[in-house]
Amino acid sequence: MGMGNLASLMLAKGYKVSGSDIKESQLTSHLRARGASLHIGHCTGNIDHPDCVIYSSAVKRDNPEMKEARRKKISIQKRAQLLAQLVNAEIGITVAGAHGKTTTSAMIAQLLLNAGFNPTTMVGGMMKESFDHAHLGLGKYFVAEVDESDGSFLFFKPTFSVVTNIDYEHLDYYQNWKNILKAYQRFIRQTKKGGCVFVCGEDPWLKKILSGGKIDFVTYGTKKNNDLYASNVALNGYSTSFDFFLKRKKLGTIQLNVPGQHNVLNALACVAVGRKLGIDFKVIQKSLKGFCGVERRFQLKADIHDILVVDDYGHHPTEISSTLKTARSFGKKRLITVFQPHRYSRTKYLWKEFAQSFFLSDYLILTDIYAASEKPIKGVTTEELFHEMKAAKKMKVVYLNKERISRHLLDTVRPGDLVIFLGAGDITAVGEDFVDKLKKQFVSS
Repeated sequence: MGMGNLASLMLAKGYKVSGSDIKESQLTSHLRARGASLHIGHCTGNIDHPDCVIYSSAVKRDNPEMKEARRKKISIQKRAQLLAQLVNAEIGITVAGAHGKTTTSAMIAQLLLNAGFNPTTMVGGMMKESFDHAHLGLGKYFVAEVDESDGSFLFFKPTFSVVTNIDYEHLDYYQNWKNILKAYQRFIRQTKKGGCVFVCGEDPWLKKILSGGKIDFVTYGTKKNNDLYASNVALNGYSTSFDFFLKRKKLGTIQLNVPGQHNVLNALACVAVGRKLGIDFKVIQKSLKGFCGVERRFQLKADIHDILVVDDYGHHPTEISSTLKTARSFGKKRLITVFQPHRYSRTKYLWKEFAQSFFLSDYLILTDIYAASEKPIKGVTTEELFHEMKAAKKMKVVYLNKERISRHLLDTVRPGDLVIFLGAGDITAVGEDFVDKLKKQFVSS
């Protein structure tokens, strides 16, 4: 997604863009429609004579196109290096953090567009609104989601930055908490002079990093000790509302059309940036009310025969717990969760956390790990995770390969159920297959 967004932006800037991916997708179709020359599959013939080759962290050094670029002595850069050059040249507004950064950056991007700032934007997800996930603006602001997974957010020197939270994540790269905290501390200290950092004041790790520093920062959250905070939060399905307070003074009520307590925090980060930039509160209210979310973030795929089907990108235990808590707020009779673990390394390092993150489910279906370019790790399998969770006896748990999930669900679901597909891999395709079969079943019956 990050590569696709950058390619889209460079096309808008007038550059000739070519590239390759391992399969066709909505994103490849989108880029072709905008003029990109795309290949399916990686081979040396795809590298002609470009001025520069940009690659993502998913691409390894032995990739044939990378080897060909080195042989031809073509300039090679990481995706984040090119993006950082663009962001650092403008008034950069970056969004970092373990969770929530795509939705938060999308909210901020939409706000600045609605407020007439005409920003350039780079959001790490497909938007449901009319504006592009990557938008070339004529203004001086650049809103970008930045990636901490491989330390590449350290290429950025923003003027303003949101840090949503810090979590025990990407341990294949960082190895331990100390390295994670050091990276975030360095990122925050790279904020340009005269800039500001906006942080969730309820994250103890962020407070620890900020203590004793010289960076101007603003805290947000649901507690009164924050610079700005939400109170009287009301969750009602896909509608959410809360009263907004700035230094204990109520400015008004904010209404959202995205669900969950986590989106209250995302919205607060957006409000904090908006207020810093001098945007009128009524404009902020209107923009957030019109925000319809990002694809694969608690996305409603179907409501058939009183059966809700939701697709969500959650793949870390913290995200899973938060998402299932949101699902529970819908008040359905049963919560059926289908989960595809993402990466062997994440499953290995967060084994115990995964085993405890699904307890809000009534029925859990586990399927095989999505490798995401990783090689298998001995002893790290979904089958082993299944045995551990089954032994806990907190819910009914089954382990199925992807091809059997839709049929199993059709035999299992009943009116009043909420079925949620979770994972950052290709589990979304299983959800779409299930929805198709569910429609056929009730149309023919």
